[in-house]
Amino acid sequence: MAKRIVILVILALVGLAGGVWLGHRNQPAPSASDAAVAQLLATHLPDLKGNDQAVSQWKGKTLVVNFWAPWCGPCVEEMPDLQALSTEFGTKNVQFVGIGIDTAQNMIAFEQKVKVDYPLLVAGYAGTDLARALGNKAGALPFTVIVDPQGRVHYEKLGRITSDEVRTALKPLI
Repeated sequence: MAKRIVILVILALVGLAGGVWLGHRNQPAPSASDAAVAQLLATHLPDLKGNDQAVSQWKGKTLVVNFWAPWCGPCVEEMPDLQALSTEFGTKNVQFVGIGIDTAQNMIAFEQKVKVDYPLLVAGYAGTDLARALGNKAGALPFTVIVDPQGRVHYEKLGRITSDEVRTALKPLI
């Protein structure tokens, strides 16, 4: 009887060790948001002056990335709020970035009317694919995503975002 118990305990331990080994060996692939953030950070886009900007220059900061277009009514409505929030959180390791789904010419004309001091990058319509990868399944605008300093999607919002929503989302990150 004692031999059976010892054999069963040994088999249980071998089974447990095998399960642990298989569990570590078969780690799931990074989630789509991890891959999407990596894609975002690997992105290079021109700014409104035509200078190439690497999104990775802001790695390690909380990123508030807003996908927008000058022809999008809700985008235009939220832009002054985002500008004010950029100023408010500028000293708290938070970087706002606007990724425009339009031409540089149209974005420049808009920026001359509505002054924005955070970077506006020109993605054209290809920016829609990046927004979709980050969670915007509808491909609509505006779309805002907040990425924490560790490179994880912390918050996303399709549609016009309010100052209170941004503040609430940023609060645990600063």
